[in-house]
Amino acid sequence: MEEITTYTKEITTITSRFIDWVYVFGPKLIGALLVFIIGLYVVNFITNLISRALNKRGIDVSLQTFLGSLVSGGLKVLLLISVAGMLGIETTSFIAVVGALGLAVGLALQGSLANFAGGVLLLVFKPFKVGDLIESNGQTGVVTEVQIFNTILLTPENKTVILANGAVSNSTIVNYSRHGNLRVDISMAVAPDSDVAKAKSVALDVLKNHEFVLEEPAPSVNVLKVGDGMVTLAIRPYASPAHYWDVFFSVQEHIRTAFDQNEIAGPIPTRVIINK
Repeated sequence: MEEITTYTKEITTITSRFIDWVYVFGPKLIGALLVFIIGLYVVNFITNLISRALNKRGIDVSLQTFLGSLVSGGLKVLLLISVAGMLGIETTSFIAVVGALGLAVGLALQGSLANFAGGVLLLVFKPFKVGDLIESNGQTGVVTEVQIFNTILLTPENKTVILANGAVSNSTIVNYSRHGNLRVDISMAVAPDSDVAKAKSVALDVLKNHEFVLEEPAPSVNVLKVGDGMVTLAIRPYASPAHYWDVFFSVQEHIRTAFDQNEIAGPIPTRVIINK
């Protein structure tokens, strides 16, 4: 009988303590649970809002996904810390640990973070796009990829060049494709006693009949220099970036052939020797 009485008292004590715990801790638990559920909804809403804004601005899909995940993860961490604080869990030490960890990771990834920031700037402001012919950091080539950390170029020699976005965003960028055409600078010389007007007319006819030379802007032929036993002509056709080298090489060949057909002589190197 005494054992039953003792057992009953223990159950009563445990029940009383549980009721007291529920009375004290229950509202906090319910409040924290509501905050957590509502917080998840708000985080998803903000993430979707940012994704729609980035998509509306035409930001690269890979950057949209990355930024969405970054924002979502950061907001969820803040939500968990807030919920833990509502439950009475000491969060000061946790925040300090997270801050120290973030600082350590930031220092370790300083170069990568700079490249990431550079990639974001390139994708947002778009100084160039895939397919553009650019020059940056001493490298010239066609942009084949714009990644988060790197920009990939294909050079005229078919070499793949990987440039760090941090360096690209902080250096001078020459975009040869922005206006849709490039001026091809060619210099050709004729003999000093040649009919310069005829030579210019012949060269201009070649340019106007070339399949890859653009009509607009119009090509031009002018005298660049007179001296050194020759008359140098500045031949300036315009071409699309894709046909730049075709125009550069073939125009010279065609003009040389046209000069020969019209009996326009090329320069003859001369040397004056003075006997003393």
